[in-house]
Amino acid sequence: MERDPTPLALRRDLANALRFLTVDAVEQAKSGHPGAPLGMADIAEVLWRDHLKHNPANPQWPDRDRFVLSNGHGSMLLYALLHLSGYALALDDLKAFRQFASKTAGHPEVGHTPGVETTTGPLGQGLANAVGMALAEKLLAQRYNRPGHNIVDHRSWVFLGDGCLMEGISHEACSLAGVWGLDKLVAFYDDNGISIDGHVDGWFRDDTPGRFRAYGWQVVGPVDGHDATALAAAIAEAKAVRGKPVLIVCRTRIGHGAPSKAGTHDVHGAPLGAGEIAAMRAALNWPHPPFVVPEALRAAWDARAVGDRAESAWRASFAAYRRQYPELAAEFERTQAGGLPESWPEIRGELLAGAAAKSGGIASRKSSQNCLDFLVDRLPELLGGSADLTGSNLTAGRGSVAWHAAGERTPNYLSYGVREFGMSAVMNGVALHGGLIPYGGTFAVFSDYARNAIRMSALMQQRVVHVLTHDSIGLGEDGPTHQPVEHLGSLRLIPGLDVWRPCDELETAVAWAESLQRGDGPSALFLSRQNLDQCGGDPGRAEAIARGGYILREADGPLQAVIIATGSEIGIALAAQRELAAQGVAVRVVSMPCCERFDRQPGAWKRSVLPPEVVRVAIEAAHPDPWRKYVGLAGEVLGIDGFGASAPAADLYRHFGLTAARLTSVVVETIARESASDGDF
Repeated sequence: MERDPTPLALRRDLANALRFLTVDAVEQAKSGHPGAPLGMADIAEVLWRDHLKHNPANPQWPDRDRFVLSNGHGSMLLYALLHLSGYALALDDLKAFRQFASKTAGHPEVGHTPGVETTTGPLGQGLANAVGMALAEKLLAQRYNRPGHNIVDHRSWVFLGDGCLMEGISHEACSLAGVWGLDKLVAFYDDNGISIDGHVDGWFRDDTPGRFRAYGWQVVGPVDGHDATALAAAIAEAKAVRGKPVLIVCRTRIGHGAPSKAGTHDVHGAPLGAGEIAAMRAALNWPHPPFVVPEALRAAWDARAVGDRAESAWRASFAAYRRQYPELAAEFERTQAGGLPESWPEIRGELLAGAAAKSGGIASRKSSQNCLDFLVDRLPELLGGSADLTGSNLTAGRGSVAWHAAGERTPNYLSYGVREFGMSAVMNGVALHGGLIPYGGTFAVFSDYARNAIRMSALMQQRVVHVLTHDSIGLGEDGPTHQPVEHLGSLRLIPGLDVWRPCDELETAVAWAESLQRGDGPSALFLSRQNLDQCGGDPGRAEAIARGGYILREADGPLQAVIIATGSEIGIALAAQRELAAQGVAVRVVSMPCCERFDRQPGAWKRSVLPPEVVRVAIEAAHPDPWRKYVGLAGEVLGIDGFGASAPAADLYRHFGLTAARLTSVVVETIARESASDGDF
């Protein structure tokens, strides 16, 4: 999408339009970060006007380039670019920067502002998302492109700063990008030597070019980040590279153009002030009032016509592709839209029927693999992986093709190495790109490493499946460092994340089906290491499971109490129900594989499962606090409010009192106590 050469004087004015829209918006909001936008405006002008392939009239065009502002605090740079290029972002939106319900939030938010590709703010994650986007482009190109038909052929561009590189996730993601040879990924490093605390040489002295060369990247520069000619040459060099991602090191001055604050940390995250802005207008020969950009400059920035031509050419090419490869074209369009195959009801039905027919003891991690054995061949959009634990997470199905062993085949499985955080953020980028549904595994306890990326998948409402195995003290001898206790409760607190802890293969299959059907957010599957008994295949059970909480075994007689359990503790609950029945105490067992799903059910369903007038006792091999909302003040929770220990699983369950005998006695005691009281539930 390169265009005719632009005179350098005009380039300076075009970049200054970005600078003054930034400082005016930050000043009006009395809040914001002008430093990075002022320093990177020249880079942005050359990239966006001469190289970025995009159509402002259609931000979802599949073959557009992706642009990620990883240093998301510099959001006004992106908003100014979107506004001037012709996206549906009006001048009034810029004037409402950082105000409630405006399109110009403090940090860019995908789905909120047209043209924003990912939500950035937590430093380093935007860079990792861009790695995921470039990975998706490479995989989709390999699957769909045919001789003479390159329907997937675009780049991922990312701006980043020192903060992104100081965060450890940058090592994880960039190392993977080098291994994968993502040559459509180009990163611009804003090397200005300043962070919030001042000059970074007091705490950041990495040889960044050397570091990236060691990852397998091509490094271009350093170049003068304010020299349009040097930047144009650097980008041209980057686009000619094959087999490697590219880092362009741009030496810039933070706050460039601000007469007294440029080059200092004072310009990083605060308005310049009226006096400094007036002096800046004089220094840069910008005589225009706040928020005014001359029409000639606006016309030079407007990318709608060239974007429309680029997309129209692609659509003509895709039409020819569809004529020659109709099935591939239909699959491409379906997966880009995020839809499952038309045959999905039949696929789901067969999956659930197979799961319901299982018997005997099966670990839910193995049940999950059984589901993947069935699903991977039927859903070409599935992209699996694990953080160096494939043999433990069981995330590879029979149809999985590992990247490092793919040969001429298109891989659909990745060994991410010991990089839980990087894996999760890369998966977010894959999901954001479109065309693939990523899932990745690690031990549940290591979700702490990945938590902020899991949170971001929920914030961005992306369909990502986090497979978290070894879900409790049931993993046994590895001890408290590997035994999750607070993790279920912690992840259940993330808004928009569905956390599933299935008790058998049918619940596991429903969890997978619901996670794949879900188009508005991520799911986490907590899966056991130890074997779990199967609970039977009542034909109506699958529909009930999908509601998140349901009656697994009804009481034999007038209901006196409800036991609520999940996962491996369902077996304990059922054993306690039998013991109680022998004592003449009638209790119901409720399986609650997904609290979030249950909480979204109509009140009538919730009351039918958990009658408000009946005493309730919950059991889960995890922290007890999340269950207080279900049992109320009158109920009890058997859980673990300390750390585990190194011992065989059976010994640990006895030690922590997670047994049928103890559950039985707690239920009897709770019923007796409440019978002697006013019965206030």
